[in-house]
Amino acid sequence: MNHNLFEMFAERMRDRGEADFIVTRQGQRYSYAEALASSGRLAGALIALGVTPGDRIAVQVDKSPETILLYLACLQMGGVYLPLNTGYTAEEIGYFLGDAEPALFICRPEDIEAARRIAMQSDCPNVATLGTQANGSLMELASIVEPQPAIEPRSSDDLAAILYTSGTTGRSKGAMLTHGNLYSNANALVESWRFSASDRLIHALPIFHTHGLFVACNVVLLSGASLLFLPRFDVDAIIDELPHATTFMGVPTFYTRLLQDERLTPELTRNMRLFTSGSAPLTAETHQSFEQRTGHAILERYGMTETNMNTSNPYEGARIAGTVGLPLPGVEVRVTDRETRETLAQGDIGILEVRGPNVFIGYWRMPEKTREELGDDGFFITGDLAMIDEHGYVHIVGRDKDLVISGGYNVYPKEVEQVIDEMEEVVESAVVGVPHPDFGEGVIAVVVARPGEAVDEASVLQSLEGRLARYKQPKRVFFADSLPRNTMGKVQKNQLRQRYRDLYTSS
Repeated sequence: MNHNLFEMFAERMRDRGEADFIVTRQGQRYSYAEALASSGRLAGALIALGVTPGDRIAVQVDKSPETILLYLACLQMGGVYLPLNTGYTAEEIGYFLGDAEPALFICRPEDIEAARRIAMQSDCPNVATLGTQANGSLMELASIVEPQPAIEPRSSDDLAAILYTSGTTGRSKGAMLTHGNLYSNANALVESWRFSASDRLIHALPIFHTHGLFVACNVVLLSGASLLFLPRFDVDAIIDELPHATTFMGVPTFYTRLLQDERLTPELTRNMRLFTSGSAPLTAETHQSFEQRTGHAILERYGMTETNMNTSNPYEGARIAGTVGLPLPGVEVRVTDRETRETLAQGDIGILEVRGPNVFIGYWRMPEKTREELGDDGFFITGDLAMIDEHGYVHIVGRDKDLVISGGYNVYPKEVEQVIDEMEEVVESAVVGVPHPDFGEGVIAVVVARPGEAVDEASVLQSLEGRLARYKQPKRVFFADSLPRNTMGKVQKNQLRQRYRDLYTSS
């Protein structure tokens, strides 16, 4: 069946009419009918700015209801949505604009001058602004142009979005996601998690990545539920809203912080039917503590930028702490040998591979990288080490690559190491993640300095300011005479992780 994602959304939005779609604590409200009308006006503004079907629209703005309407407008007029982390620096944004070649870059109003300079250097033809108070040049234009009345024809195979995920070589890769990819996954989640029009989801996630944008918003749009839209995670706001909500999506850090508040009780969560967690591993301790405090077992699931969601613990049935559950409807998983790609026996640890309508079609302008990770048989090599138990539950036991997940954000060590190694005083560096009680993993760097050079932790951290987003920067820097290596000369990061594993967890 052919799926135009916006057509699917629009059908549901028309059905829901004056029902709440997005509500904020500050009193903003968009009904489904209002959101559909606003999407049409914004689509008209995009067209007026020269965007045509298939063009990329790069977006680096703060979270607001209008950002979701912009996403919808992009889909409606056939554009390709390209959200960018608000923490990215000018240098990082320059790379994304140069690589994706968007027809339009939308930034925060206060960033307009810097954005114009970056866009000019990257040959991006147009820049517009979008603020958090329904303001900015894009909203002004939308108020005076003709709305886009129709839905641009798009097929399941047409691009809907590009999300960048950092590569271990330091070069970010643009994962190309189609209308079919996003629709199939949202539909599977609505079914698996029993979403309906009566649900009210507390949305405290960022909306520049898969979790906050596609998992949360697409599921709500397809089911006709409503979003309580928070600008960021705030314990007091969550505590206030839990009695009025039915579902909550979070990263492990959200749950560890909620558990620190004595107001988290069964009574507070009596109206809730579902808590989900993703973007980073949830510890068995957090899972068990939350169930003891609230009576609710957190539903952990597993996904990634290239595939959206792959597996989920069941809505009805055992939610097993330390596992990411069973394959979603339509999704296949297997564990293979990293060298031969032969499927391993149940219980054996190997590389997890995924196949299904949710799997992306490749990396933007990286055909060789696509062939490396996306096989002719349709299975995507996730790079995660896993095993499948006798009940079919998937256990993620590690990562084949050196990815660090800190507070739900992916940090690729090579990217950080390259910046540190540019310092004249530094011979080389190694960046790893170690257990952190709040962020899941804390980023640290181990640096080898040139003999006789005066370099300390503060100077290394200062060198990263303005070069890398804050979440990528090490929380601590240590120095060593040399890095541990094997006989082939490869740095043994496992030894560094072992050496510093108790850094944040020791009492």
